[in-house]
Amino acid sequence: MVSLETIFGSVPGDPLRGLTLVDQRWQSLRQGTLPIPSVVSQGSTSGSTDVDFDLVIAGGTLGILLAASLQQKGWRVAVLERGRLRGRKQEWNISRHELQVFLELELLTTDELETAIATEYNPARISFHQGYELWVKDVLNIGVDPVYLLETLKQKFLHQGGHLLEYCSFTQAIVEEQNVTLYYQTQGQPEKLSTRLLIDAMGHFSPIVQQVRNGDRPNAVCLVVGSCAQGYAPNPSGDLIATITPILNQCQYFWEAFPARDGRTTYLFTYLDPDPARFSLEFLLSEYCRLLPSYQTCDLADLTFQRVLFGFFPAYRQSPLTMPWDRLLAVGDSAGGQSPVSFGGFGAMVRHLPRLVTSIDQALAQNQLSRQDLALLQPYQPNIAVTWLFQKTMSVGINQSVGSGQINDLMSSVFQVMDNLGDEVLKPFLQDVIQFSGLSQTLPRVDLRLVLPLLPRIGLPALADWLVHYFSLARYSSLYHLGQPLQSSLARWLTPEQQFRWQRRFEAWQYGSGQDF
Repeated sequence: MVSLETIFGSVPGDPLRGLTLVDQRWQSLRQGTLPIPSVVSQGSTSGSTDVDFDLVIAGGTLGILLAASLQQKGWRVAVLERGRLRGRKQEWNISRHELQVFLELELLTTDELETAIATEYNPARISFHQGYELWVKDVLNIGVDPVYLLETLKQKFLHQGGHLLEYCSFTQAIVEEQNVTLYYQTQGQPEKLSTRLLIDAMGHFSPIVQQVRNGDRPNAVCLVVGSCAQGYAPNPSGDLIATITPILNQCQYFWEAFPARDGRTTYLFTYLDPDPARFSLEFLLSEYCRLLPSYQTCDLADLTFQRVLFGFFPAYRQSPLTMPWDRLLAVGDSAGGQSPVSFGGFGAMVRHLPRLVTSIDQALAQNQLSRQDLALLQPYQPNIAVTWLFQKTMSVGINQSVGSGQINDLMSSVFQVMDNLGDEVLKPFLQDVIQFSGLSQTLPRVDLRLVLPLLPRIGLPALADWLVHYFSLARYSSLYHLGQPLQSSLARWLTPEQQFRWQRRFEAWQYGSGQDF
């Protein structure tokens, strides 16, 4: 096998050095040796009501979406970003209808939105080794240019009076009765500011999140490697999910591919537990290089690699994460608001953006910034919780013995059933939106001969836990439909504070049952 240095050594940016650093973090996570920071504390004074900002968002990559929306509403907003606020070159994939949010919130004009779309392809394939294959259109087939999108939102944010602190690293926050005092480093110098509300958008490895998690290891991890390269044969289609092998190395390899503006992007990903015996990202990247020629019918020597991609995405059952302090809210990957089978936070952030903008705006307007009120902004979502069982069926324990085709056979059967049921069942599922109606139509039609062998691997406690979430999904769906007629009439009888809490519960039923789709 050709070495990774030979294959990727000429790629700009020294990606293999970055791979080593990420691998070290992955190893520390597996071994439980990641340090637990202590960066948030409760102040002993009442604090001053005279603050610098209404809200500060720590983490600008996805935080700028919220920042631009809330600055537009007239709040004093600051964004803290440890480097330069700039999107990466690799496109973010999403479905076109989801992008309407940017028009509805008046973040982009129609022309700007079209400019932000770097690529669009159809159709997309779903295929399983020695199993079922189907093709879909208009699902996650849009590649958004993060560089253009974030720069456009950044400039609009600044034009509207927003305050951007680039090359500023968050170090500490002290939560007091009337405000949060936030400390940060810029060019080696300590600085501070005060805000009514601090929003953590720093991602999975936010020091605030690590403090709250208190060393808990994730329940599952999605490991991802890939590249963008030129030299492939022309191919206008993509793969949403594909397998080309049986279970290998105690996991199932899944593939994704799609046209990119400067080549073709391919990913290899897998679902694992964080057992210390699990392999490294370097090993997975070697497997990617070994199997890529078979997957894309190509020769590595013919490819010119533009970028190398790698990472790992932890998932916790205790999600979305709520903060144990007043005036502090986690969003996006920091909150763990996406399902454990998804490794792209952009789609989840866009999906929840209207809800978050409305609720944060109201929380600031009514000063409902207690931890109890802010917890309503990141509620339990049964349609996310039920996907834990799906993730478990797509993974293998480090010491479990299973048939090599078990995962492929099950996935093949499930997608054949959904394909037969039609787009109203299939398309929400592919976009990480689980609905009770679709799930209830699908499950009884899956071949029991494929399901029963899974039970020893999954375990009865996990199945019982899943049933709780499944019935909660049914309950949330019913409550959403029952609550719709009450929306306008309740407003006349409730105080503003009660209206805030009612609206958050109604949104929890809506989003938690997938009725926002």
